[in-house]
Amino acid sequence: MTSTDHVANGHDQPPGAPPGSSARQLAAASVGNAAEWYDWYAYSFLAVYIADQVFPESTSNSLVPLLATFAVFAVGFFMRPIGGLLMGAVADRHGRRAALTATILLMGAGSLLVALTPTYHAVGVLAPVVLVIARLVQGLSVGGEFAASTTFLVESAGPGRRGLFSSFQYISTTVGQLIASGVAALLVLLLADDRMNEWGWRVPFLIGALFSLVGLWIRRGAHETRPAEQRAGTRPGLFEALRRHPRESLLICGITAGGTIAYYTWTTYLPTYAQVNANFDKGDALVVSTLSLAFFALLQPLGGMLSDRIGRKPLLLFFALGFAALVVPLLDSVTDTFASLLLVQCAGMILLTGYTSVAAAVNAEIFPARVRAAGIGFPYSLTVALFGGTAPYVGTWFKEAGHAGGFPWYVAGLCLVSACFYLILPETAKGPLKG
Repeated sequence: MTSTDHVANGHDQPPGAPPGSSARQLAAASVGNAAEWYDWYAYSFLAVYIADQVFPESTSNSLVPLLATFAVFAVGFFMRPIGGLLMGAVADRHGRRAALTATILLMGAGSLLVALTPTYHAVGVLAPVVLVIARLVQGLSVGGEFAASTTFLVESAGPGRRGLFSSFQYISTTVGQLIASGVAALLVLLLADDRMNEWGWRVPFLIGALFSLVGLWIRRGAHETRPAEQRAGTRPGLFEALRRHPRESLLICGITAGGTIAYYTWTTYLPTYAQVNANFDKGDALVVSTLSLAFFALLQPLGGMLSDRIGRKPLLLFFALGFAALVVPLLDSVTDTFASLLLVQCAGMILLTGYTSVAAAVNAEIFPARVRAAGIGFPYSLTVALFGGTAPYVGTWFKEAGHAGGFPWYVAGLCLVSACFYLILPETAKGPLKG
């Protein structure tokens, strides 16, 4: 059996890796990924402060700055398909480690630019322009990060461990988000509102730029998982995955739609939803988010290991059907009490784990190694941009339009669409990765 066969089948370490290097591979992917997502999510947690400083307030509607801030959040998401395609192509042509290096450098640069964004009062319209540029750079980075790190993680796994390794994608994502939420909550508790609005919101982005440098240093020790035979052979074209694997590309979109809207609603938008719809305290909302994210991170390896035993489909259907049935009553039950929001958020996290713990493995198991990163990156990131990135904006828009109760039904509908795809999805847990 060749080294290509070994890696494709998940029965060996990456080429050139010493025995027992699994922990090193996990650290290289996870720490860098946590740094990436810390930078990305710090923006959403601090949206209410950024809105006050970067966007002018409408005299007739106090939600206008917040809507504008979430619109920039969505704009960053629309760079993700480009990042998924370009960085995925880098990973397929030059190796996964090269792509992981590029993505974390881009994220650090974007985070630094957010920290240095001037206020609207100081420079006028230039302020939101700088913020948009920073989010475009970060969107390019995040789109490429998922493609490269997903492929890297699953290809690094040994036999019967792809689900477990897959779960580290969202473990590290959640850790990054948890740190961002914790830093934001700590600043809110320590600083008066005027100081938080003036300069406190910039601090997490400066920390994020330093965090990215730490991730870059750790990734330098990672071992390449793309087989040497493929690196030496003909390089795949930029659109080869879409052209030669259209069914698989469509399948990625269907798998992702419900998962991404549920994920961004529960892990990103829910604190703001509680503030806007139930007059929930801003500081308490960040504390609840931090606690529920810690709970969520602990669930991920359990879901990944369970999928290695019983398969990916049962967990995916548990997520989609459970969310479709319960999202409306869960969101309707959010009140201005601490306990209600914490219970609602943790209940959703349990359901969401059915998707997040296996998403990386499912995506990687669909495409062959030659185009795996780009094949995952573009359709996944496009779907996330369309449904996940717009979730905070759509939810706020429903509220502004006077139909706040319509947003939970929107989430439920997308989860049902994904459930249909999960039903036709072939079970891939026990088979080898495609070579």
